[in-house]
Amino acid sequence: MTYCVGVLVEQGLVLIADTRTNAGLDDISTYRKLITISVPGERVLVLASAGNLSLSQSVLGLLTEGLRHEETGEAETLQTVPTLFQAALLIGRAIRQVRTMEQTALEQANLRFDVTFLFGGQIADGPMELYLVYSAGNFIRCGPDAPYLQIGEHKYGKPILDRAVRYNTDLYEALKISLISMDSTMRSNIGVGLPIDLAISRRDAFAFEVLHRIEPGEPYFHDLSERWSAALRAAHKSIPRPPYGGEPQSGH
Repeated sequence: MTYCVGVLVEQGLVLIADTRTNAGLDDISTYRKLITISVPGERVLVLASAGNLSLSQSVLGLLTEGLRHEETGEAETLQTVPTLFQAALLIGRAIRQVRTMEQTALEQANLRFDVTFLFGGQIADGPMELYLVYSAGNFIRCGPDAPYLQIGEHKYGKPILDRAVRYNTDLYEALKISLISMDSTMRSNIGVGLPIDLAISRRDAFAFEVLHRIEPGEPYFHDLSERWSAALRAAHKSIPRPPYGGEPQSGH
């Protein structure tokens, strides 16, 4: 399992992803799931994956080698497509091609085709955008009314994003909220864990402002986690007792 979240606000894009691929009592491993592409002044792209690791690696391999354009016959890659929309279409094509190659073997092993991607960035004079690309190769685009997308184990971190993220949220506030969302997910699911990779790109900058990995024991993330836990405890204690039932017993 994994958890990845992307937030697209007025100032720019935040995308974070954990790195856990296995989580058992004696089997914990990590793998980088956040891929970045930058051509200074021309394009900045970031891709996060969830699902079957071998399938996501196959998709990324195809995107690196390039997929043949039906009209020109030339290989297209994320470094060459002219728009972000065309880049999302290219990722969808790569997913469907991997599905064609692997579907029979997966069915024989009684496994389902499970891979999804968050994909965002900006190309040339186009807008900054954020997409969720499904395992069927289709996708949706993030909008101002709901300025975030998630993949993987998303249910634990979603309420925080719903309550706190708006399109006009400050870029680094969006990062902080995303990290709280990640911390809440880690608290509730052992399949999500450190290290955490994060990328920040400001709109029209065509470069990454921050590329960072949060390792176990990093002071800021530890402090964020402790402060959030304390804030939740203080919040529920400050809410009046429900007016249902009898009076509370002494000692309770």
